Amino acid sequence: MNEQFVSTETAQGLGKRELRHVTQAPADPILSLSVGFKNDKDPRKVNLGIGAYRSEDGKPYVFPVVRKAEQRIANDTGLNKEYAPIDGDQAFLKGARGVLFGWDHADVNSGRVTSLQTLSGTGALRIISDFIVKHRPSAIYVSNPTWGNHNTVFAEAGLQVRQYRYFHKQTKGLDFEGMIQDLKNATPGSVVLLHTCAHNPTGVDPTMDQWKVIADVCEQNCLYPFFDTAYQGFVTGNLDKDGEGLRYFLSRGFEMVIAQSFAKIMGLYGERCGAMHFVCGDK
Repeated sequence: MNEQFVSTETAQGLGKRELRHVTQAPADPILSLSVGFKNDKDPRKVNLGIGAYRSEDGKPYVFPVVRKAEQRIANDTGLNKEYAPIDGDQAFLKGARGVLFGWDHADVNSGRVTSLQTLSGTGALRIISDFIVKHRPSAIYVSNPTWGNHNTVFAEAGLQVRQYRYFHKQTKGLDFEGMIQDLKNATPGSVVLLHTCAHNPTGVDPTMDQWKVIADVCEQNCLYPFFDTAYQGFVTGNLDKDGEGLRYFLSRGFEMVIAQSFAKIMGLYGERCGAMHFVCGDK
């Protein structure tokens, strides 16, 4: 008998045993809130678990502009369901850069920014993480606290996750001195994750003057900025205002990377609509 083969009985036994060591993953704490909401019989309940738009009666709300876009897509006889380019739809990517940088910004069209369509912001985070591990091995510094999935996504990709101080529990505000001290002490060449606006989970953001100091420290310590952009427009209702910190880094000439989600700001959770952008030194 050839040693590369095993008996049918042995193979069946292996098939029965081979996944028994896999343990049940813990329940997602964010989605668990929604389950709890559905099970709660109190008529006064309000679901604050997921950042999605709701009507006055608590039903999912779809923007009229999204409905119009759906109608345009449905009526477009030129769509043939073929593969998109490997980096995604170019019109979408140009629009995504316009949202981030401002529609008239030179880098929307300069070629200095390489953009790819992704499975929402989480897909962008994972692809960027894999790329960093392969091409720019380094630690990544995240705020304490940060969105729960950040730590998991980065660690699974093989990044060494470290923290910098961010939230001051006594003042319920930004621990700016602690943040700056930790970034100054960070290993030079490391990646630093920054929330473009509406910091998750604290909701605390730097002022414009503080963003300038953060940029100074990143430059002095050769830190590579990684912006997670999930809530642009949620803070002030203005895309330009909410993107000021990121755009300041852009104006300083930083090379950096950005994960961008439209799940929340356009109510497109189900479409998994996102992008990633590598801002390079030149075209």
